[in-house]
Amino acid sequence: MGTEGARALLGRAAGLTLQTGNLLNWGCLRKKCPATPSEEVRDCIQKTLTEWSSKAGQDLNQETLDVLECTVAQAIEKINPEERDELKVSAKLFMVGSNSSSIRDAVDLACSALGVAQLDSVIIAPPPLEDGTTLSLEYLQPYWQELESLVQNKKIVAIGTSDLDKTLLEQLYLWAQVKPSSNQVNLASCCVMPPDLTAFAKEFDIQLLTHNDPKELLCEASFQEVLQESIQNVKANEWIPLWLLRYSVIVKSRGIIKSKGYIMQAKRNAS
Repeated sequence: MGTEGARALLGRAAGLTLQTGNLLNWGCLRKKCPATPSEEVRDCIQKTLTEWSSKAGQDLNQETLDVLECTVAQAIEKINPEERDELKVSAKLFMVGSNSSSIRDAVDLACSALGVAQLDSVIIAPPPLEDGTTLSLEYLQPYWQELESLVQNKKIVAIGTSDLDKTLLEQLYLWAQVKPSSNQVNLASCCVMPPDLTAFAKEFDIQLLTHNDPKELLCEASFQEVLQESIQNVKANEWIPLWLLRYSVIVKSRGIIKSKGYIMQAKRNAS
């Protein structure tokens, strides 16, 4: 059935979950390094959708699913329980939609995909702000509360933030029940860590990490474009990404990445 089957399935489904599996198992991606994180995401989503659509419709049971599962089957790799203690499983969650309850779905799906009971650390990147508004504690609170409940339920060990200045990090730290264990700083915005941020992080044992992710790793328009390129004539404008999670599995003793991948969820807004 190929792309025709994929179009039919997408036309009936209300949601879509996409999993790339372990990118280190993808021969084609090993040979080239994407220039930016955004290019890597687009590349991975496109290849996963293309692979899935080429087989869509062959499994008749899938036609009854409300939420489609798009995966590259041969790349899916669960963690061996015997090796779990030797590995650190960390994730960064990019919220696209403003529904903070999606955080639980993202963490549950990541645990399920990797075959683990909990993630060692999750860093949250809240949805991009509208023009003219600035990031505030009030904006962060619902997302942080959702993460705190996952820590309390032992689904996550440690939680962290992204791109907070010293003032906002201090406000979050004083308000939060579960304190941030890390804060990512974008090196594009500052070549040197701000001294006040460094001093505060050191005093309260918050790890400062660097990253080069754009403010919006996957926007609505970009996802719709990739969907249209992967599956011709699909009603791509009906589909809206909700969140994107990037995970990595690292061998603690050697600092080697054993597994890396993306999981995302989108919903269809049918008129």
